[in-house]
Amino acid sequence: MSKKTTVTTENDIPIIDLAPLFGDDPHREYTIAQNLEPAFLSKGFLILINHGISQDLIEQTFKEAQRFHNQSTEFKNSVLMNSHNNGYMGMGRYNVRTSGASDPNAKLDMNEAFFVKRERSADDPLVKSRTRFAGPNEWPKNFPGFKEKILEYTDAIDKLAKQLLAPLAISLDMPASTFENAFWESQFSFRLSHYPAVKDAIKNQYGIAPHTDSNFLTFLAQSEAPGLQIQTDTDEWLDVPYVADSIVVNSGDMLDRWTNGRYRSTPHRALPPAENSRYAIPFFFGPHLHSQIECLSSCKSQNNPAKYPPISYGEYMNWWYDSNYNPTLQQDL
Repeated sequence: MSKKTTVTTENDIPIIDLAPLFGDDPHREYTIAQNLEPAFLSKGFLILINHGISQDLIEQTFKEAQRFHNQSTEFKNSVLMNSHNNGYMGMGRYNVRTSGASDPNAKLDMNEAFFVKRERSADDPLVKSRTRFAGPNEWPKNFPGFKEKILEYTDAIDKLAKQLLAPLAISLDMPASTFENAFWESQFSFRLSHYPAVKDAIKNQYGIAPHTDSNFLTFLAQSEAPGLQIQTDTDEWLDVPYVADSIVVNSGDMLDRWTNGRYRSTPHRALPPAENSRYAIPFFFGPHLHSQIECLSSCKSQNNPAKYPPISYGEYMNWWYDSNYNPTLQQDL
């Protein structure tokens, strides 16, 4: 096995260089695995550099997020979030209530967003069976280039996410192929978020309130605008630092369940910007909707039994979205 590469940190968050993963070293997946394990055991957040995603593509996607949110309210309301939770979510309508990290006193989140999931054809089996979350995306009309540019980005990030599955499995003392069947076709949600400036923020007002992510892994291309914070083991809030040309990755509830809490789903929040709007483009990566989430054999024992019953990703998403982002709550728009 190749030696573990040096991992630097920024504000105590590991920075992992993915360049070895794209080389020809036969042990490259093991090299990355040895860096992932301490990162997920400690903070559950890490920063990827040399990740293979073009910075031009990232910047193009940020511009599309800003272009969409700069449109009129009437324009955005024409693509309101549907029953598959695809489309526009209005400002100050929601926050996550079901997470162990949720703040019961939090006011509704000061952000608006546009959601996209995997683009599917009419003859896709999940579409034909009318499976929730496999339904149509709500693309705005007469908005040239938007759909094509967004799908270009989601394709690239989805490919990167799948390349981390083998190192992740190895880091958990499992075969490299462990997650292949569950992620043969990923189920993702891509969010274009806009956090407006709030000059006089009031108590318990967040850009997005404390929460954990419902998915497996989240990939957030960084911008220079601050705001994202993670909660430490001592309940302190730590700023996620800006590292140029990087992608922040954090663990979600599905990874937590699969690993029996070994890789915990890390609480985080976003503070509202004080001066200028902030745009964010998180990619929420999950397994196929029919995949069963069941504790890995390496993560349980007689003295450490499975904490969670098996559940399909689709079942979990149904519960989570209806509890936190129910589209009927903005029918008045």
